[in-house]
Amino acid sequence: MSQWQELQPTDIIVFGGTGDLSKRKILPAFYHRLREGQLPDSSRIIILGRAQKTEAEHQHFLREACETFIPEHELNEKDYAFLAQRVFYHSLDAKKIEDFKSLAAILDKNARPQRMFYLATPADIYGDICEKLHDAGVTTADSRVVLEKPIGYGLDSFRAINESVLRFFTEQQIYRIDHYLGKETVQNLMVLRFTNNVFHRLWNGDVVDHVQITVAESTGLENRHAYYDEAGALRDMVQNHLLQLLCLIAMEPPNDVTPDAIRDEKLKVLRALRPFSTATAGLDSVRGQYKAGSIGGKQIDDYTHEMGIADSDTETFVAFKAHVDNWRWAGVPFYVRTGKSMTKRYSEIVVQFKEVPHHIFADRPDDVCNRLVIRLQPDEYIQFQMMTKIPGPGGYRFKPVKLNLSLTEEFEERYPDAYERLLMDVVRGNQTLFMRSDEVEAAWLWIETLLDGWKNGAQKVIPYPAGSEGPEHAALLLARDGRAWHKISKGIK
Repeated sequence: MSQWQELQPTDIIVFGGTGDLSKRKILPAFYHRLREGQLPDSSRIIILGRAQKTEAEHQHFLREACETFIPEHELNEKDYAFLAQRVFYHSLDAKKIEDFKSLAAILDKNARPQRMFYLATPADIYGDICEKLHDAGVTTADSRVVLEKPIGYGLDSFRAINESVLRFFTEQQIYRIDHYLGKETVQNLMVLRFTNNVFHRLWNGDVVDHVQITVAESTGLENRHAYYDEAGALRDMVQNHLLQLLCLIAMEPPNDVTPDAIRDEKLKVLRALRPFSTATAGLDSVRGQYKAGSIGGKQIDDYTHEMGIADSDTETFVAFKAHVDNWRWAGVPFYVRTGKSMTKRYSEIVVQFKEVPHHIFADRPDDVCNRLVIRLQPDEYIQFQMMTKIPGPGGYRFKPVKLNLSLTEEFEERYPDAYERLLMDVVRGNQTLFMRSDEVEAAWLWIETLLDGWKNGAQKVIPYPAGSEGPEHAALLLARDGRAWHKISKGIK
């Protein structure tokens, strides 16, 4: 249940504060939370960068970020001025201990009760930053550190990075952020499943035929070239975002909504995922890489040309069939896919229910299954598809209709986006929507079975044109089971 909580003024220090994530998400999030009166007025936000900046240059950067990434109708001078008075810039080289000591001097002057360190930097320097924060005396008993995903490129690198942070912060102080868990519709999964008896009773392999999870991106690399060619879609998207969605769909009801109770149930799902072998990786997964094509009339270049390299075996698309080997989901496949430079940007969960045991209507359509569609972005809504009779004489004519819940239409006021909610949870000390060490480790352990299967089977990437729905082999993944990917919904308008 939601409870009122008096928040402590907080010093918020953003490493990588002049980067793309800070401009797009972090600074706009603080603007909205200050505007709504949720973040205590006396909190400070210190953005860190390597360059030396004058106050005028800092103010120009801040205004440009806000005007670019906050909708015009939500940005006004009064609220912007309120933000600008609380955002400061400090030059810091993460390799120099003396820069951390100068940061400590700033923070100790009129210090706030809480400190939040947001590490919007490459994960391989998390440990170095935490060590220097400790050595310079910047950390306090009530400090929290936020780690951006992905943490590592595999199980060994995750463990090394994680242990380097745990040397200086306890598990209770670490917030491993995945912005998908902050999305309103993702959180609604818990309410949908565990407060509506009709879905609670149907949410199992006796009634559910299969589940689909799709996260499609219409963009390409977006200035992440160096990172992406080492990571690929499986490490970048599946290991965190998509596995978290799968966990929320498949988890058992927790005893309560405390952070560890929920994370315990997600961990059980990850441990129940059937490992891949070389044979099943070749049969039940598809790797793809986008080639030249067109999206919305804009010409898109090959992935390798965009990277500026001659050849690459990195996947920009991945699809696979997963199995959760437990009593609830035995025999129910989970089809998962994600890719870049696809025809549209959208994220969607589809729960496909089984057909009725016996059909009494001879002229029924081929597809008469009930279907629950949970759209996460760009427009958040929940649809339940059911079959009905078309009014009029002449016998039974059928049409699928959708019962719709649009969050935008039902709740007309603006609601916080994912980063706003998650950042405020850090201030509140609520870890429910953040991943625990053993949870991330279990995800990497399973992901590595697929990576090993690809490597041992020498599975190559399959080209697909930009602006498509991915390689045709992804459709065959379902067609082999007599199923098909859900067609991209146009929304409810």
